[in-house]
Amino acid sequence: MEALADWPRSGIPRVPEAWLLTVARRKLIDAARRRRVGQEAEPTLALLADGLDDANAEAGIPDDRLRLMFVCAHPAIDAGVRAPLMLQAVLGLDAAAIASAFLVAPSTMGQRLVRAKNRIRQAGIAFRVPERDELAARLDAVLEAIYAVYAQGWSDPAGTQARSRGLAQEGIWLGRLVVSLLPQEPEALGLLALTLHAEARRQTRRDAQGEFVPLDAQDPAHWDTTLIEEAEALLVRASRLGAPGRFQLEAAVQSAHAARRLQGRTDWAAIVELYDALLALTGSVVVAVNRAVALAAHVNGTRGAAEGLAALDALGDDTQLAQYQPYWAARAALLARSGSVQAAADAYRRAIGLESDPALRRFLQAELSRA
Repeated sequence: MEALADWPRSGIPRVPEAWLLTVARRKLIDAARRRRVGQEAEPTLALLADGLDDANAEAGIPDDRLRLMFVCAHPAIDAGVRAPLMLQAVLGLDAAAIASAFLVAPSTMGQRLVRAKNRIRQAGIAFRVPERDELAARLDAVLEAIYAVYAQGWSDPAGTQARSRGLAQEGIWLGRLVVSLLPQEPEALGLLALTLHAEARRQTRRDAQGEFVPLDAQDPAHWDTTLIEEAEALLVRASRLGAPGRFQLEAAVQSAHAARRLQGRTDWAAIVELYDALLALTGSVVVAVNRAVALAAHVNGTRGAAEGLAALDALGDDTQLAQYQPYWAARAALLARSGSVQAAADAYRRAIGLESDPALRRFLQAELSRA
């Protein structure tokens, strides 16, 4: 049926069999996701639907899930819980997965979601699909949720975990829908560019034996050039709109990494500058950790390791870091590079204990054995 609807409009694809397989796979993923949403999020969906005004249910939003995501971005709901509510109610993620995406404890995230739903009930918030001129004001939370759902899928590149299987493709699909709906929103363009740049490297994140391959060891010749070129075109479109933001800057970092396929080297100075701008904009501890790694890569030898460690130390006792594996992995690598063998080993063990991906655990264990 999709072929009958699509092919007369856009033409028969170059490889029809591949197109049909892709559509079939997407439908299977969609069906599984809807079943899971029904099981885990039915009470929240019912709560939202109680006040949902069907009179403007179309509102120009071409997807049921996206429509509900904009509903969840209602201004009466606390800004910090809008994206988590979308992830639970619309996309079917459980509290543990949502908590991981926002670097908080599952119990904390569960409490936030419960409080938000209690507020919805007590305040008698009347939900409706927003009019087109209201979408931009609700866009930030929707983009944050789409990014989180993509990141959940990105963390499982082999598709071995049932709860995250297909989420990366779903994130890209939703990102494309938002861009088609709001083509002049630079952050929507930036988010789609970011996910496409990341997706271009998916197949190189594991070798033929399924072992983890870090970014600096990946062969750029095997990155997906078509996705990279699309991402670059989206970034150019976004830059012409003159309103740089978080997702555009993150996509620009990925663009700088992708340039290695053309230049044969990574411009770490440019990446540090981009992280400086991102950190000033967001204050994110995740950005701060990535900036420390980039700073260490920019400066050779033990001096680079010392500067990277100083940047990590400057984060102090941020409670988010205790359970953040990339922080401990980065710290371990920099300690090993500086010659602090025992401290590096301790940090590697901490990172290994926080990692659930078997391939990444094996990689970290190998690094520990070399420390």
